[in-house]
Amino acid sequence: MVGHYENLRETDPEIFEAIENEINRQNTLLQLIASENHSSLAVREAMSSIMSDKYAEGSPHKRYYGGCEFVDVAEDLAVERAKKLFDCEHVNVQPHAGTQANMAVYFAVMEPGDTLLGMDLTHGGHLSHGHPASFSGKLYQNEFYGVSRDTEQIDYSELSAKAREVKPKVIVCGASAYPRTIDFKAFREIADEVGAILMADIAHIAGLVAAKVHPTPVPYADFVTTTTHKTLRGPRGAMVMCKEEHAKALDKSVFPGIQGGPFMHAIAAKAVCFKEALTPKWREYQQQIVKNAKVISNTLIEKGFRIVSGGTDNHLMLVDLRDKGLNGKQGESALSKAGIVLNKNTIPFDPEKTFVTSGIRIGTPCVTSRGMKEGEMQLIAEYVETTLKNPEDEKILAETRSRVNELCKRFPVH
Repeated sequence: MVGHYENLRETDPEIFEAIENEINRQNTLLQLIASENHSSLAVREAMSSIMSDKYAEGSPHKRYYGGCEFVDVAEDLAVERAKKLFDCEHVNVQPHAGTQANMAVYFAVMEPGDTLLGMDLTHGGHLSHGHPASFSGKLYQNEFYGVSRDTEQIDYSELSAKAREVKPKVIVCGASAYPRTIDFKAFREIADEVGAILMADIAHIAGLVAAKVHPTPVPYADFVTTTTHKTLRGPRGAMVMCKEEHAKALDKSVFPGIQGGPFMHAIAAKAVCFKEALTPKWREYQQQIVKNAKVISNTLIEKGFRIVSGGTDNHLMLVDLRDKGLNGKQGESALSKAGIVLNKNTIPFDPEKTFVTSGIRIGTPCVTSRGMKEGEMQLIAEYVETTLKNPEDEKILAETRSRVNELCKRFPVH
């Protein structure tokens, strides 16, 4: 246990124990959830700093509270570094989470009842892109595009036809479970064709974009939203980038539009994350994330698994389990018993309900952060194969979990 938890141990032993158990869990299991990552100690130190005590409503040097001179330094650094990292015109680093970042954009440029065109959740989109269960599905007229049944990739000619049909105010590109490269230039051309505003949600691929291992949407999109965790490997939080012409509308939408005081400890941690992301070592890490994903994907294909769209270009893949006699829920459960943590996930045109699904989603940010490379990815693919071929064999699951634990000991979470 890390030394600076002594006060917590004395004050609240129950929470201390929960945190200690979480440290244990992360160190002894393989984390393959595509939306998770392990931030650096420096990021976590900033996140747990005394800046969490400070109210700072407003923007740097224009606050509604006194005593903001040092949190202003932190936010200035976060903005300056984010601009350099993504080569963008304007950044707001205050959004608390990805959904809030998307909400800020919608509120800046849309009115209730306007049409929003986003990717279907079951094809890889996100709840905040117009799903009926989300605020975005309740406030706006929502239309959806998906992937081609043949290729399981976005068909841009079909997307263009859909946009011409529904004439959206905003088009959202970006996904939470799409394993292929997104053509942001094609989205821009479609948006221009119908007079729509283009918003790119790169929450999942922001780290890859920053490292130039995935094309950037910045030159094409009016707004770019992202979380700062996931591949970016920062603290839980978000930010919005936009063209200078939208800066005032965006900033007013964030505060006072949808949020009160920003989380200054999180903004300080974002600044640390962006500084890390500007180093050559960090860019090598992003390249390794993609290499690792390709190895798992290719190895599973060789072992007879069907990977949605035939492979991956980024940090994640979707595995169709139907021909293995399993659904996603069963696959997630069996892998959990074997010490492999991931999530069930819908696949395009999924016949199963969303709480069951036909597939699982595998991501490589966490294992790459631990220092694992191609050789370890082949082992992980073997563990996945063994588990999914023997989902009810307790002995084999226990043996696989033991092998997983041995691998994890070699690559501790720092």
